[in-house]
Amino acid sequence: MTIEEILAGESKNVEFKENLPEKSIKYMKSVVAFANGTGGKIIFGIADKTREVIGFDNEDVFKKMDAIANAVSDSCEPAIIPDITLQTVDGKTVIVVEVSEGRQRPYYIKALGRDGGVYVRVAGTTRLADEYMMKELLFEGSNRYYDQALRTGLNITDEDIDALCKAMKEQAIKNAHTEEQKASIKDVGRQQLRSWGVLIERDGKDYPSNAFAILTGSGGLHVATQCGVFKGTTKAVFVDRREYTGPLWEQIDEAFQFVLRNIHLGARIVGIYRQDVYEIPPDAIRELIINAMVHRSYLDHGTIQVAVYDNRLEITSPGKLPMGQTLERMKEGYSKIRNEALAHAFAYMNLIEHWGSGIPRIIDKVKAAGLREPEFIGGEVDLRINIYRGQVETNNATNNDNGVRNGVENGVIGVESGVNGVEVAGKTEQTQIEKLLQAVEKNPSATQAYYAEQIGVSKRTVSRMFVSLKEKGVLIQCGTTKNPKWIIKK
Repeated sequence: MTIEEILAGESKNVEFKENLPEKSIKYMKSVVAFANGTGGKIIFGIADKTREVIGFDNEDVFKKMDAIANAVSDSCEPAIIPDITLQTVDGKTVIVVEVSEGRQRPYYIKALGRDGGVYVRVAGTTRLADEYMMKELLFEGSNRYYDQALRTGLNITDEDIDALCKAMKEQAIKNAHTEEQKASIKDVGRQQLRSWGVLIERDGKDYPSNAFAILTGSGGLHVATQCGVFKGTTKAVFVDRREYTGPLWEQIDEAFQFVLRNIHLGARIVGIYRQDVYEIPPDAIRELIINAMVHRSYLDHGTIQVAVYDNRLEITSPGKLPMGQTLERMKEGYSKIRNEALAHAFAYMNLIEHWGSGIPRIIDKVKAAGLREPEFIGGEVDLRINIYRGQVETNNATNNDNGVRNGVENGVIGVESGVNGVEVAGKTEQTQIEKLLQAVEKNPSATQAYYAEQIGVSKRTVSRMFVSLKEKGVLIQCGTTKNPKWIIKK
């Protein structure tokens, strides 16, 4: 560790100990907590309150290292093998005990047993795991998925199964992007539901899994989405509040429409046409809600919360990040499936396009709209994503009864304020759009860098134009993300 890292203090992955405690259980809780989480380090020889480097004498340091290794070996179950090294910090010797993320969860202290000896790391502190966290760790350690487990107490009929299959196909057709994609959608049947883990076959009879109950909104699981509008930037004063239940695809649509009703809608004139543009890209909003639905922990009895504040849209998904996932890896496009059956069902219904592409695509759309990059918070108990509302104040802006403001838009290229709060695209932008569409028509499979060079603008500008034209249905993307083919809708 460096002095700078020490001065930063303890965190969810770093803990300081001034000396080796007489009772090893005082730091063994942190050892199992790190193994049950994303790993971490205990630095012996640094005062936790003052962050002063105390260090150890060279005569004692190797005895202390052996004592730590023996204590970890004797106290933890399953076995934890830490990496114990020496480091010189500020001219003094400290002991660094690094514990890797474990794969045989839950790890616990033998003397306390599994019921009372499982610890986890939350916000830089070590805490006893609650019932929900214990179940989560057990599923992770056995490499199983909660949504594929048998749902006891739920009796289903052939009609219930057929109704789900029919509803899923209707959603697949509804969410298809092209006529060609619609035509390629096949019926989903029992065998498919079994292979995904939505149904479990035993002795020739089909039984529902947790995924069946979650998808249909039945079976005693309280799966809901709470939506709210709040005055200001906290939850102190709420303006409107809704809770949506039922099939997941209905919750997605209802939550999505709730947000659209409560964010600003700007308007601009392009040529002779009036175009409505939301202050937050609708595709990004919908994709965030879908992402929360498919990746949340359904072991946690909390609900997905969609909150609209004066300065941001906030979506909170219950449950810690799954084993092996971090905020950084998630933003880079690394996908860690928590609910495998739901993921397959969502993919069939065209709610998910490509594994791992959702979060990077959301980030790109938000930035292309001229807003700041989404903020990712938490991951230890729940995951919260904020999209900040880049409002532009105009003297002509007026509010209607739905709280929708005309003439408010951030991130539209070359926009000038028009009459009565309606925004009018400048001639420069209109010319650029026309040039872009001409370039696409000539070469529909080129890269955005190619188009930028052809019309004489930056790649970032072209990226924003593509997002805007896609949202308005002017451009339709076919092919793959890496090798797209663009079709201009006349």
